[in-house]
Amino acid sequence: MEVRLSEPKLVLVFSGKRKSGKDYVTDLIHRRLGPDVCCVLRLSGPLKQQYAQEHGLDLDQLLGTGLYKEQHRADMIHWGETRRCQDPGFFCRLATRGARQPVWVVSDARRLSDLQWFWSEFPQQTRSVRVQCSEKTRRERGWSFTTGVDDAESECGLDSGVEFDWMITNEADAPSLDEQLQPILKLAKEAADNH
Repeated sequence: MEVRLSEPKLVLVFSGKRKSGKDYVTDLIHRRLGPDVCCVLRLSGPLKQQYAQEHGLDLDQLLGTGLYKEQHRADMIHWGETRRCQDPGFFCRLATRGARQPVWVVSDARRLSDLQWFWSEFPQQTRSVRVQCSEKTRRERGWSFTTGVDDAESECGLDSGVEFDWMITNEADAPSLDEQLQPILKLAKEAADNH
């Protein structure tokens, strides 16, 4: 059993489709709260690191947004699913190792087992947030439907059956992100003040 450096006061678990703007929103929260209060944890980071290591691939390119990652995405998803079947908390434990800030922002939950792990490990602290936008907006951001990726559990696993604490609409004609994030930032600041 791994010993944590400290228990978080708040865990914000974000999910959303590819090109919905999850990273943009979670980076915005990180900038507002600052690195002493908040850390961004990416479940895909340890997954990609382990995958790159086992397959002799370039980790920096897998972590990027380019074609290299897209060429390996389907195989990486399959490999990650196999790992998760063996141990559903494997990537969550790797991602949280060493986190010491009072507020954890998980930027990329993709399946129910991710949420369930945080709910079970941190039942009082965990809140779920869904980032959404239209397919038109996603296409404008460079998304196009890919069979085996966009219809896989890693993209669709949280489309239904979850009552999110907050829904963030990341569209030009939606209320501003500042306005939508106010209750989340307020809760995070309260949690950090009680640290």
